Amino acid sequence: MTNQAATAGYVMNQTMLRVRDPEVSVPFYRDILGMTQLARFDFEDMQFSLYFMGYLADGETIPEDKAECAKWVFGRPALVEITHNWGTESDKEFAGYHDGNAQPQGFGHIGISVPDVYAACARFEEHHVEFVKRPDDGKMKGLAFIKDPDGYWIEILSAQGLSAIVSA
Repeated sequence: MTNQAATAGYVMNQTMLRVRDPEVSVPFYRDILGMTQLARFDFEDMQFSLYFMGYLADGETIPEDKAECAKWVFGRPALVEITHNWGTESDKEFAGYHDGNAQPQGFGHIGISVPDVYAACARFEEHHVEFVKRPDDGKMKGLAFIKDPDGYWIEILSAQGLSAIVSA
């Protein structure tokens, strides 16, 4: 049992994914998954950048002041933090990051809930997104898995479709 008083105000803020090239990954999350880049923070001394991607509500705007924006970003739920260690995009010897699904398995996937899995997957097809599982493959129907440019798996599901699967 949790002590809700002791954890009041906690927010599941982000999942961090390391990427080879933000010039490829950021457009994928923006243009394919429809997220907005909410903030970018560059750490020149340590040679890495952080890109915070997420969904905005209708009419919602990103604070312009850098300090206010940081406070706003770090108080939001369910963001993807894309981390880029400078130089990986041009390093021919860099083999990429472990996606967690090859052996040894670890991290599995992030999940994106969509209104219509089939319509979303048709759009992904048009954009030549790589599928791990299409909606009607396997025993679990109505959900899909795609890969981002770095090979991380993304589950595509609908709240209505998944509720039917788990209550069956």
